[in-house]
Amino acid sequence: MKKICRYLSPLLIAALVLGSLPVAAAPASSGSGLVTTQDALNAERTRGDHERIHAILARDDVQEQLVAQGVDPAEVEARVAALSDAEAAQMADQLEQLPAGASVVGALFAVFVILLVTDILGLTNVFPFTR
Repeated sequence: MKKICRYLSPLLIAALVLGSLPVAAAPASSGSGLVTTQDALNAERTRGDHERIHAILARDDVQEQLVAQGVDPAEVEARVAALSDAEAAQMADQLEQLPAGASVVGALFAVFVILLVTDILGLTNVFPFTR
């Protein structure tokens, strides 16, 4: 056993030392084709912006409004595909800031629930049926 350890130990030490040395993956030149982390994140964000725009345009109510306004949905898709990355990001942000179509009933229901919970907790005295 000692004889095996005597031969195996230097081999393992050499393998560990060589394995821990840094290795250059490729020369760092401007045209090397390496993708940086920032480039990958920007590409993912751009793809996400285009997907959000396509998802909104694919809804039935949006399609109906486009047709009602006299716009061909295929032409809209072609124009969205032709958007630059900055334009797609700006359009996706604007689409997210538009009202979601919620009615006043939804807002009143939210206020009712908030007042009901605070009344049950004893913070307000609005509804007599909570006691």
